[in-house]
Amino acid sequence: MTEIRIENLSKDFDGFLAVDDVNIAIPFGELYSFLGPSGCGKTTLLRMIAGFEIPRSGRIVLGEQDITDLPPYKRPVNTIFQNYSLFPHMTVFDNVAFGLHIRKTPREDIRAQVHKMLALVKMEDQASKYPAQLSGGQKQRIAIARALINEPKVLLLDEPLAALDLKLRQHMLIELMNIHDAVGITFIYVTHDQSEAMSISDRVAVMENGRIVQSGPPDDIYERPASIFSAYFIGETNLFSAEVVGLEDEYVQLKCDSGDGQSFEIDSTFHFTPVLGQKLTVSLRPEKIAITRGKPGNQDDFNVLRGTIEDILYLGTHTQYIVKVGKLRVRVFSQHKRVYFDEKALDWEEPVWLFWHDTDTWLINEIHEPDQGNINPESVGSIQRGKRAGAN
Repeated sequence: MTEIRIENLSKDFDGFLAVDDVNIAIPFGELYSFLGPSGCGKTTLLRMIAGFEIPRSGRIVLGEQDITDLPPYKRPVNTIFQNYSLFPHMTVFDNVAFGLHIRKTPREDIRAQVHKMLALVKMEDQASKYPAQLSGGQKQRIAIARALINEPKVLLLDEPLAALDLKLRQHMLIELMNIHDAVGITFIYVTHDQSEAMSISDRVAVMENGRIVQSGPPDDIYERPASIFSAYFIGETNLFSAEVVGLEDEYVQLKCDSGDGQSFEIDSTFHFTPVLGQKLTVSLRPEKIAITRGKPGNQDDFNVLRGTIEDILYLGTHTQYIVKVGKLRVRVFSQHKRVYFDEKALDWEEPVWLFWHDTDTWLINEIHEPDQGNINPESVGSIQRGKRAGAN
């Protein structure tokens, strides 16, 4: 059963196209996220669902009802904003009860429903406090309770955890998932934080320049990015320019030239139909690559490259190595573990071997420009600061 259907939805502001011909269908009870950088159109899309913005074209259907032209107060939809929008002069109890008072619900029913909702968000003992007396996480819970008490069919969440610190955000993500499971309605979540979207969502829509460039389950988007933008924005990746040199059944053979005489071929199932001689891009996640001093033995199912460690960045749970392979710079994540206590850590400028299973790559039907490099530009500054850092 489809809860929300968005058809050919577009919105512009003074000639700037914020949302560009978006089409999505969100099933009933799903936790669905719009994910993308600032300015990609995700919040504008959410505001059109809520009724705060009017589309230039297209329509929004909730169940069987076209709600495109309905005002916000007539839509069975509630929104939680980044700043919570609690009434500072009201107690927690009165904040949560506000919507029921507007609907002229009997006093006994209000009391019962408010206590039930406060129990759901684990705030029963805070009913008499005012918002100024609450922490950020507590305010968020009250905002959720107030939004849910009117029993909306859809709950919209616009960057609801952006104001919280990292530990509290992680805790609130778990609470949000538990609340979603308990109430069973459709949640639509907007965020620019990939870790939030990946950990909380049933499905994710990745947005760029007002359009949805990829949608699907989080693991599908991470393991099988549809574009260079998706590969870069979701997690970390290495991108290699490649040429198709062979096709056989469900496999494609690729050649990636590092510029120093080394090249490698990859057997990988593909999600589009390549042709011989085609130029495309290979995405390879850093955690898929093993890094060692010695050359690996059995190489039948592995791609192998030799290089030199150029930079090291210690990141607590793992170490990030930047390995220079000819003209390529390959990013490798190595989880910290001590199997052998006398094992010596890899060091800067040390020659190493890189290898990975041939199925751990993914093909992208776009051409990767060589001047983009193989490192996410946003990370280069922190990588340089990690030079000569120790690693376990």
